[in-house]
Amino acid sequence: MTKPHDELLKRIKYQFKDDALLKVALTHSSTGESENYERLEFLGDRVLGLVIASLLFKKFPDEKEGDLAKRLASLVQGETLAKLSKRISLGDYIFFSDAEAAAGGADNFHILADVFESLIGAMYLDGGFEPCRKLIEEHWQDVLYTMKEPPQHPKTAIQEWAQAQGLPLPVYEITGQSGPDHAPIFDVSMTVKGYDPVVGSGRSRAEAEKEAAKLFMDNHGENA
Repeated sequence: MTKPHDELLKRIKYQFKDDALLKVALTHSSTGESENYERLEFLGDRVLGLVIASLLFKKFPDEKEGDLAKRLASLVQGETLAKLSKRISLGDYIFFSDAEAAAGGADNFHILADVFESLIGAMYLDGGFEPCRKLIEEHWQDVLYTMKEPPQHPKTAIQEWAQAQGLPLPVYEITGQSGPDHAPIFDVSMTVKGYDPVVGSGRSRAEAEKEAAKLFMDNHGENA
């Protein structure tokens, strides 16, 4: 059962003037409602990117564009969003159909990431840029200010690892697709010569490939 939204508003330290925006931001498509979080997610993604880019620009005045881009990609990726969603128990406040709720929608990595972005989008429409900036700076500060070096993309890391081992480059192959047409989940198998295949999942082929590379490096990277 969805918890009262007053608790969520306390956690994000924002009071909506238009409660309808908040409801849409927290409504999953499975409910069959005419409006759900997907359009707000699109907007929130752009607001999040702008705020994080601005924070990085100020914090790392001597870094080149490429390094700033690496930091940005890490901070706005689904994994980061899902972890931060967990901190505020966002899944407890989302409206699902009974079937989606029973299937674990409130704990779904992709849904949590999407809804956090939709919440940011709703806040932007309701109160403008400044409330969004405050929310993002507060909830992202731990990961942003403790990131000492620009993170390397897992696919780049595994390519360099494979080359150092004298191995051919990894091979990626889509092995499955699930979910509705508007929000598909891709499964990608990544194979490195001499090692068992690793399967990653994501909302796009690129995201699934990245996840597979990360899983492989988590298990084998220390052998480089």
